[in-house]
Amino acid sequence: MKRTFIVCACITALLSACSSEKNGTADTTSQPVRVDTVKLSCSNTVLQFPGKVKTSLDAAMSFKVAGRIKKIFVDEGSTVRKGQLIAELDDTDYRIQLEATEAEYAQIKAQADRVIALYNDNGATPNDYDKAVYGLRQITAKRNAHREQLGYTKIYAPFDGKVQSKLFNDHETVAAGMPVLTLIGGSQPEVEIFLSAADYMERSRIAQYFCEFSVIPGMKFPLKVIRVAPQANANQLYSMRLSITNPDKGTMPSPGMSTLVTAVYKASDNGSMSLIVPSGAVFNTDKQEWVYVYDTSKHTISRREVRLVQLLSNEQSIVSSSTLRVGDIVIASGTHSLKEGEMVTPINPYSETNVGGIL
Repeated sequence: MKRTFIVCACITALLSACSSEKNGTADTTSQPVRVDTVKLSCSNTVLQFPGKVKTSLDAAMSFKVAGRIKKIFVDEGSTVRKGQLIAELDDTDYRIQLEATEAEYAQIKAQADRVIALYNDNGATPNDYDKAVYGLRQITAKRNAHREQLGYTKIYAPFDGKVQSKLFNDHETVAAGMPVLTLIGGSQPEVEIFLSAADYMERSRIAQYFCEFSVIPGMKFPLKVIRVAPQANANQLYSMRLSITNPDKGTMPSPGMSTLVTAVYKASDNGSMSLIVPSGAVFNTDKQEWVYVYDTSKHTISRREVRLVQLLSNEQSIVSSSTLRVGDIVIASGTHSLKEGEMVTPINPYSETNVGGIL
């Protein structure tokens, strides 16, 4: 009886092994993964940035010398013309200083002229001649400097515009270089936005910009790039200035208004396709971005090279690739725990009519 039981157990084990080999699952294990299908992106994709309207010209006006303000001739909101006197200091001290220097200049110049005349008639030594020439140069430079200091007691508008702010009043004392007024001007308003490092690197692919304002509904204002900061600020953002135009010459936005800037990307022109994949599908290794593609016949995965173009808000990403195709099945998450050629098992997607995956 015991021998019969042992024989039956061996036969059962042998049959089980044969059945496993027949089904192809004897020595293979596969990792369950979530998959998704590669989709084609639109030929043009867009990004949006918050922005603010700025003036094309703005300046903080200050005196180049210190002193007490005699008069500020404008108020906030005043319109100014280029070359208009807008503020001046009490110049009494600088005028007295210049008068003293002018008298000293006249004396030294008269002495120098006599020595030079004598030298030309061989009546003075070369040493006396050099002292006269260099002394005259020195007093001339001093006189010119004091003349400029007197001129620095007045501020003139550098361009046509308006007074944005008035920071001091009459009779107050200011230091040299301290802003007294701020002016804004320029015929065309500008919009300032800030780009992330990724957007900064991809800015050459942007075909057009336009902006919209909630206070001016139904209008889109075309934008043109004026300049981009070559270095990021403390927040690792790059400032971009764009000029704004009004196509129908109607209402123009005012400085300080907030706006939403839309950047439209052009289609790739290097033969690669613009595709949409799950954000979790993209991983980075060997200083290159990749995705894993699932082979439905071999149940294995292989990586394909991609370039991340844009992260979307719905957990999807736009990538560019010359090897990835629409309809390819990619591993949607957990890519960092996988390796090339590994066997995987796709997880069935969740269905509202098949709760728990029973069917």
